[in-house]
Amino acid sequence: EVQLVESGGGLVQAGGSLRLSCAASGFTFDDYAIGWFRQAPGKEREEVSCISNSDGSTYYVDSVKGRFIISSDNAKNTVYLQMNSLKPEDTAVYYCAATIWGCFTNYDRDYWGKGTLVTISS
Repeated sequence: EVQLVESGGGLVQAGGSLRLSCAASGFTFDDYAIGWFRQAPGKEREEVSCISNSDGSTYYVDSVKGRFIISSDNAKNTVYLQMNSLKPEDTAVYYCAATIWGCFTNYDRDYWGKGTLVTISS
């Protein structure tokens, strides 16, 4: 059974940090790219960051560049999103998703987690 399980969300003050984890199982982790998406109330879902486990390439949306760092531990089948200098506008449900097609594909993701809530207070 394929599973993506997010953890690490919570409530922090603006300027603080959080580290999200995405634990994967049920598929060949090394062959997939894992992305972090977020969706705030009333807004469309956006991809925040992505890492390809096959070639190590990464992607960041402009609004998080310099603040967020994505990494992957292939031994643990886990992808992390270190989020620093958090802002109230980072408040959202964060999801991880896996795709065999790499970070820059237009195809929908193959697998999704259920999300973890991140709330940043001002």
